[in-house]
Amino acid sequence: MTQLNLTGSKVLVVGDVMLDQYVFGEVDRISPEAPVPIVRVNHREERLGGAANVARNVVELGISTSLIGVVGEDEAGSKVENLLRESKINSYLKHDHSISTIIKLRVIGRQQQLLRVDFEERPNEGVLRNKLSQFLTLLPDYQVVILSDYAKGALANVREMIAHGIELKKTILVDPKGLDFDRYSGASILTPNKSELCKVIGEWKSESDLTEKSQNLRRHLKLKALLVTRSEEGISLYTEDFVHHVPTRAREVFDVSGAGDTVIATLGAMLASGKNLIDAVEIANRAGGIVVGKLGTATVTYPELFPT
Repeated sequence: MTQLNLTGSKVLVVGDVMLDQYVFGEVDRISPEAPVPIVRVNHREERLGGAANVARNVVELGISTSLIGVVGEDEAGSKVENLLRESKINSYLKHDHSISTIIKLRVIGRQQQLLRVDFEERPNEGVLRNKLSQFLTLLPDYQVVILSDYAKGALANVREMIAHGIELKKTILVDPKGLDFDRYSGASILTPNKSELCKVIGEWKSESDLTEKSQNLRRHLKLKALLVTRSEEGISLYTEDFVHHVPTRAREVFDVSGAGDTVIATLGAMLASGKNLIDAVEIANRAGGIVVGKLGTATVTYPELFPT
């Protein structure tokens, strides 16, 4: 098994924290009330979602991990805290009594997702200011920072976070959302998927066209690297000095939920452990290929990633 230098490695994850709920059941008939399947529930599961799933992926690889985010003063928020403790993730969650914890409820029948229901509210400004202060206090103790943006409001102060990270020479990884990538300017690495990138730079006609547009975006945002996850086309890494493509590993795709979380988490963990960028990207690509073979938001373990 590959040995990594994990001694003293620490990663700080900041972003939108969620509770992923799964309802599993059997589907054997259609409702007489509407043309929809009836799911006879067998069991339920609750897992860490969003930025919490990123943190869970990092800690599974043996890296000391802390999480900053916002949850509500409710049962779901308490469940998130319990799951973080079970996963040995250092929790620095802020509790906002004015909102409910973000929940993604998925109904699974015959091992397929039939329905997803989202419950979400944006945290208030006072809680966000308090969270920024906590980020500034914790930042000096971590080599790598992962900002996991699901556009739910927890990263409203992302510009300030990146600016302070730059000042302290930290490695800052961002999983972006939305059309305004300018707010991520100065980050070390941005990790959009193909669809997210297309919304920002437009369609591309060829590989060379994609490279030109990606490099222009990277320079405009003053990034050290732009890492684009491209589903069946693998991963493409763009830096000032080179372009590096990693093909996807052939395997059955079971569920893509949380695959981006696994990729950025593994990338951050590898960089924190001392891997160079190309090696870290190739390992992250391998992790993404493993996790899509699992149901729901899942993690990749150290033995899976580095088998004997």
